[in-house]
Amino acid sequence: MWRRLFSSSNLKSLHTALSPSRPRLAAPLLTRHVTAHSGASSVKRRVEDVVPIATGHEREEIQADLEGRDILEINHPVGPFGTKEAPAVVKSYFDRRIVGCPGDEGEDEHDVVWFWLEKGKPKECPVCSQYFKLEVVGPGGDPYGHGDHDHH
Repeated sequence: MWRRLFSSSNLKSLHTALSPSRPRLAAPLLTRHVTAHSGASSVKRRVEDVVPIATGHEREEIQADLEGRDILEINHPVGPFGTKEAPAVVKSYFDRRIVGCPGDEGEDEHDVVWFWLEKGKPKECPVCSQYFKLEVVGPGGDPYGHGDHDHH
């Protein structure tokens, strides 16, 4: 059987098909036409269009990004030194959050002191006396979904 496939007549036709005298196509015969969509398109993009399997917080981040919002701005609060009359506001999605106080700049700077900050309960840093207040910008509730954070 192999002799019939590779007979001299078949090899000659194969040789002419691969000969350098025949011009070869530089591009494939089938091409794809790609169109770019402008940012001002009337079609509203959805999370499913960007990352179809995104869930949870990742999905919220992508959705906010598509809407032009930055939901991660709550992760790096910046502002003046908090006093009892005007506490430093820390944003949170939930009714409580862990906060780290590095103190004030310069001489009043200290190692980071971590503590829980709860909604409706301003808290004072035990080292530098800076006051903090929690502002809930999300759904609220317990960050762990328990609703019973006093009894572990």
